[in-house]
Amino acid sequence: MPLDPLPYDKHLTDTLDALADRGWAVDHTLFDADLIAALRASCEARWQAGAFHAAAVGRAVNEARREDIRSDAVLWLDESDSDPAVAAYFQRMDAVRQAVNQTLYLGLAELETHFATYPEGAFYKKHLDRFRDDDARTLTAVLYLNPDWPADAGGQMRLYLDEACTQHLDIPPEAGTLVLFLSDRFWHEVRPTHQPRMAVTGWFRRRIGPMPW
Repeated sequence: MPLDPLPYDKHLTDTLDALADRGWAVDHTLFDADLIAALRASCEARWQAGAFHAAAVGRAVNEARREDIRSDAVLWLDESDSDPAVAAYFQRMDAVRQAVNQTLYLGLAELETHFATYPEGAFYKKHLDRFRDDDARTLTAVLYLNPDWPADAGGQMRLYLDEACTQHLDIPPEAGTLVLFLSDRFWHEVRPTHQPRMAVTGWFRRRIGPMPW
């Protein structure tokens, strides 16, 4: 599923400007409907095949499953995946990485990413995406795969806009929505969902060590 080169049009410029100005951006243009549908189909098939596992918090010796903190399930992905939709996702995300580096000089080198599924009732409490003992994660990228998401279905990402977490933006997990934000600055959570919810969640990393799997 080859993609056209990432266009340096007004939408991408606005996304990069938002990242530069405030550290976060929401884009609805970089992934077309066909690719989103193919990614969702891939995610659903792997979920039905039992390929996912319960998500954990922390890393290395501090990694633990804490269902009081998060209740989603994940499946890690890599660029060698044979699924054309996953390969196309990595291709488009690498174009985003290059555009961000050219504009913001963040030194993004690699992407770690997984499918994430939230069954009905699942949530993820407020957290930061950068580990205390590993500062490689620099830019978070969450791509939603849920078409026609109802307003009353919950499952929004609540992005806290200030350090004290007194202001926030709730972002519905509607298919094609890509949320980008600096991993060490923005607390966020996933509100309890009232129906199954799927996403591709990734983190662009600076190259300071091996990948964590």
